[in-house]
Amino acid sequence: MQGLFVTFEGGEGAGKSTQIGRLADHLRADGDDVLVTREPGGSPGAEAVRHVILSGAAEPFGPAMEALLFAAARNDHVEQVIRQALKVGQMVLCDRYIDSSRVYQGVTGNLDPDLMRAIERAAIHGLMPDMTIILDLPAEVGLQRAHARRGAATADRFEKETIDLHRKRRDAYLAIATAEPERCKVIAANRPADEIAADIAALVDGLKTSRGLKTKQGIEVAK
Repeated sequence: MQGLFVTFEGGEGAGKSTQIGRLADHLRADGDDVLVTREPGGSPGAEAVRHVILSGAAEPFGPAMEALLFAAARNDHVEQVIRQALKVGQMVLCDRYIDSSRVYQGVTGNLDPDLMRAIERAAIHGLMPDMTIILDLPAEVGLQRAHARRGAATADRFEKETIDLHRKRRDAYLAIATAEPERCKVIAANRPADEIAADIAALVDGLKTSRGLKTKQGIEVAK
């Protein structure tokens, strides 16, 4: 058995958590076994690293240290959770994955591309997503949403950064989508949540059909 691995990417406040939840409900209604997970985190070891990263404790050591911490968390997540779930046929929906590291540490952290590729290879051992949904919206809108969601809580390590950095990250995500159009699908996220969810469901349903996975009625779809 082999499941599907779908990742969600985008800037702060893009609506990843909301849309992952919507897609999970859609797939479960179709009879699929769904695992929802996140990065950094998703496994006990990775969750321990998540606190270190998002608290800002690693920030004084620079983006290279953060990239290594993300990679350590990702490797544990991949080997302990994602790869095992895919082997038994689960649909794995992950909030952030390799593209976040490419954007946050690679592009806006100004790390050497060769270093980033080496770290990525060591972290995932070839486990690429079947599809990546990039939720795209202006950085200003995303930060307003993040602020409203956070309320009186303290901004995390990345939410507190300058608007120029957030704009640069948006551009970097769009550049990745241009370079890898088969994997990456850009979804305009400054729209009603129902419209966005319908577009994402259509994309993933199409992916299921292309892979010959079963429909809700249990009929095998021709490859």
